[in-house]
Amino acid sequence: MKPSTKKIIIYAILGLMILIAFSYFTRDTEKYSTEDAVRAEPMPDYSNSRYKEIYLAGGCFWGVQAYFDRMLGVVYTNVGYANGESEDTDYYSIGETGHAEAIYVVFDPDILSLEELLGYFYGIIEPTVLNRQGNDIGTQYRTGIYYVDPEDFETIKRVTEQEQEKHDEPIVTEIELLQNYILAEEYHQDYLVKNPGGYCHVDLSNIPRERPAVYTNAYPKPGDSEIRSELTSLQYSITQENATETPFQNPYWNNEEHGLYVDIVTGEPLFLSLDKFDSGSGWPSFTRPVQREVLTYHIDESLGMARTEVRSRSGDSHLGHVFDDGPVEEGGLRYCINSGALRFIHEDDLEKEGYGDFLIYFR
Repeated sequence: MKPSTKKIIIYAILGLMILIAFSYFTRDTEKYSTEDAVRAEPMPDYSNSRYKEIYLAGGCFWGVQAYFDRMLGVVYTNVGYANGESEDTDYYSIGETGHAEAIYVVFDPDILSLEELLGYFYGIIEPTVLNRQGNDIGTQYRTGIYYVDPEDFETIKRVTEQEQEKHDEPIVTEIELLQNYILAEEYHQDYLVKNPGGYCHVDLSNIPRERPAVYTNAYPKPGDSEIRSELTSLQYSITQENATETPFQNPYWNNEEHGLYVDIVTGEPLFLSLDKFDSGSGWPSFTRPVQREVLTYHIDESLGMARTEVRSRSGDSHLGHVFDDGPVEEGGLRYCINSGALRFIHEDDLEKEGYGDFLIYFR
């Protein structure tokens, strides 16, 4: 082989390696735009976690989910169909299959006890009315408490007996071991977050133990020129061009101080230090976001593998990826995030930085 031919082959190989590396650090942002993104939010598994689980039926599940999802101590919720006559159903079949519209609630017993949670539940339903709540009538709108831990039965019974003392008519709320639960269609999940003016039979104006709300219009995304002027070249590449920083060589991978992590572009709150853990990856890792709705999820098929990309809601900043190899006791998810996409606000500075409402998590 001629020397010139060898050089051509070597240059071709080097060029290919550079192209592969470049594709790793920068992806086509138009292909993964927010508008075309595939919703790919992973579901945590709390069955073997340190948290408690309960299923509640209180009429239309839109309002019931919105009520509990805004409560401090509630870790996760979704909506579905519970305790019917079959292991499969959908919204248009529940009248025939006998399922009740219900919500799945995961809560932290160190913050919110089952007794307290059930007391709040009875406060938003009419427990003596059969097969009707608000304007909704039908067996799917019956009320129920469906438990998965047999030890919870005595607490449920005691709270229900205390509630009965407030009523002349007998309480008809079902108290049963969970038999089945089918996740509802995607458009039902977090319905009132997606449709703030939607129908709701639950009073959401006075939620006890309400956690801080994060509204997207409070954190508008600046123009590109302003973003460039405010960020370093690496921070810009990460958030706007989907780059990845070097592990173990970034500001927050081993940060153990208490505080709030916000989107470096918009300031939108994203993660709490209370949910941060050392994953050994060299990047900041969290078990969950401060609120589910502050993130968007997208299928990422770069590098020849399927991953779930995580982006910020308001700024559409690339943050990192989420994996299912996190701590089992916390639900099993690992949000692997670039430090360059975040700004850390120490607990002591939350008030002066305009995030004083989040002090409730640390107190």
